Amino acid sequence: MAQLHDCSAVELLALYANREASPVDAVRAVLARIERCEPRLHATWALDAESALATATESEQRWRRGVPLALDGVPVTIKENIATRGIAMPLGTAATELVPAAADAPPAARLREAGAVLIAKTTMPDYGMLSSGLSSFHALTRNPWDLRRNPGGSSAGAAAAAAAGYGPLHLGTDIGGSIRLPACWCGVVGLKPSLGRVPIHPAYAGRVAGPITRDVGDAALAMSVLARPDARDATSLPPQSIAWHELDVDLRGLRVGLLLDAGWGLAVDAEVRAAVEAAARRFEQAGAIVEPLAPFTTRAMADGMFLFWRMRSWLDIEALPPERRAKVLPYIVAWARAAAGASGADIFRAQAQMQSIREAAVAASEPYGLVLAPVSPVVGFPAEWASPTNDPEHALEHIAFTLPYNFGEQPALSVPCAMSSEGLPIGLQIAGRRFDDLGVLRAARAWERLRDPLPAWPEP
Repeated sequence: MAQLHDCSAVELLALYANREASPVDAVRAVLARIERCEPRLHATWALDAESALATATESEQRWRRGVPLALDGVPVTIKENIATRGIAMPLGTAATELVPAAADAPPAARLREAGAVLIAKTTMPDYGMLSSGLSSFHALTRNPWDLRRNPGGSSAGAAAAAAAGYGPLHLGTDIGGSIRLPACWCGVVGLKPSLGRVPIHPAYAGRVAGPITRDVGDAALAMSVLARPDARDATSLPPQSIAWHELDVDLRGLRVGLLLDAGWGLAVDAEVRAAVEAAARRFEQAGAIVEPLAPFTTRAMADGMFLFWRMRSWLDIEALPPERRAKVLPYIVAWARAAAGASGADIFRAQAQMQSIREAAVAASEPYGLVLAPVSPVVGFPAEWASPTNDPEHALEHIAFTLPYNFGEQPALSVPCAMSSEGLPIGLQIAGRRFDDLGVLRAARAWERLRDPLPAWPEP
C-alpha cells in the first residue's frame, strides 16, 4: 500500500471504510509530509495543524458511527483567493490588508459540507496575474520535480502541493490557464470546468474553480461535491445530475481535433509537439478519428483581452494608498501600467474581444467530441522568473492554448502526457464542448490507460 500522504482520495475512502486507516492517520501523514517538504517548496499558507486534526477526529467519529459524508476525512488544500471563514486572503501580494473572511466561498463550503479536512491554503502570485510561483507576499514557490524550476500559476501552491504529496485534493482557480498551466508543469491533473459548473463568489467572466489532483478519478470525485448548487453565484448553471463516477468510455468513432498551432503566442517546443502528436496517435489506435484543427484565435483577440485585464489590474493598483501600492510586485505594476493611457473606447473594443474569443472557440470545437492540444508551448522556466518570457511587455504569450476555453465557457483539462529529456512533465490538454465536463474527464481517464507509465512522484 502507498504511504497515506500518497494515497488518492478514492483509496483513502476505501481504507477508512475497511478500517485499515483513519482520517487522523491520514492527516498526520500529510502534515508530516508538509513539514519535510515545505522548507524547500513554500506551497502553503495559513496551515493550521491543530484545526485539521480536530476536524479529522470529528470525521473519524462519523466513520465509526457508520454515517460518513462524501469526502469524510480526505485532506484538502484550497487556493488562498477562495475565501475560508476566519482566514485572511492576501491574494498573493504584500499590498493586501489581512482581514479574516466572514464566510466560506461556495467551493470551500462544499468541501467542508462533504467532510473534507482543510489542511492549509495554497500560495499564488500577486493578484493571480502571473503563471508563476513568484509573489511579493509569499516565499518563492518551487516545482517539486526540480527546485530550480517554476511550478507555474496562478494556482502555484496547489499544483506543487499535489505533486509533492500534500494530500490528494487541491482546489485552484482559472481565468486564462491558472489551473491547467501549473498542473502541466507539475505533472498533475487540473480541470477547468465549464463556466458556472462549480459555483464561485465573486464570479466574473472566465473565472472558474476546479480540482487539482494526481489522477482523473480524484478530479471526478471532487467534482461530484464541488458542482453542487449555491445561490450566491448568479452565473452558476442549473443543478444537474451527472454520473461523475462513471468514467469508462469507448473511443471508437469519436471525432477528435488536434490543435498544434494556437495562432499566436510562443512557438511550441519540439518536445511538447512530439508528445502531443504521440498522444493523438494513441487515440487513433484506440479507434478515435483524429483530424488537424486550424488556429481559431488571433493576435487581435489576445491583445484586446490583455488590454482589458491590464486595465482591470491597473484600476485596482491605482486605487491603493501609495504605501500599499509600493508593495505590489514591480513586474505586475509594469504590466498593468501599460493600460493607464487607454480610452473608454479602447477598453470597450478590448472587452468585445471576449465575445470574439467565445464565438471562435465554440465554433471550432463544435464538430469534435474533444480537442487535443498542448497545455503550455514550453516545458518549463526558472523558478525566479515571473513568466516564461520574464518580460512584462510579453507576459502572457504562453497562454494561447488555454485562454480560449475560459471564454468559450468550455471544460478543459491538463493531464500528464510525457516527460521531457530533462525529466520535466509535459501536459496534454483535453477540451470539450460547452458543459461536457464528464466527457472531458472520461477522455482523460482513457488517456491515463493509453499512455506509457510515468516515473514515480518526486521527492523534493
